[in-house]
Order: sequence, then structure tokens, then C-alpha cells
Amino acid sequence: MLDARGYSCPTPVIMVQKAVKNGAPGTLEVAVDNQCSLENVTRFARNAGYAVEVSDLDGDFKLTLTK
Repeated sequence: MLDARGYSCPTPVIMVQKAVKNGAPGTLEVAVDNQCSLENVTRFARNAGYAVEVSDLDGDFKLTLTK
């Protein structure tokens, strides 16, 4: 699980980019805590060929990226 809570954009997107570049995982879980990060990470992941599933965790969001 990549924990990007507490960071504002573009840091969460950069964290996901690095994780994808360093290992190109088939599945990656990402935790974010704001709408902007949710939207930007989702956009990046879809452009990188990942399907995105979002779960709301009482104000935080868990994104499951699957290739």
C-alpha cells in the first residue's frame, strides 16, 4: 500500500509514477486524503493503462490500480 495521505498534488501522482516506473506492478493500492489527489492519481493511472477502483474510507480514499 502506497500511503500518500497528507501530501498535496502533485506529490501523490509523483509517488505513484515512481512506484509504476520502478516495478510496474500488476496491482497497486494507494491511499489519498483529498479530492484533488484522488482525481489526479486516477487520471494518471488510467492514462498509464490501469483500471481504477475507488473506496471511500471515512474521508480518505483507497485507490486500487489494476493492470
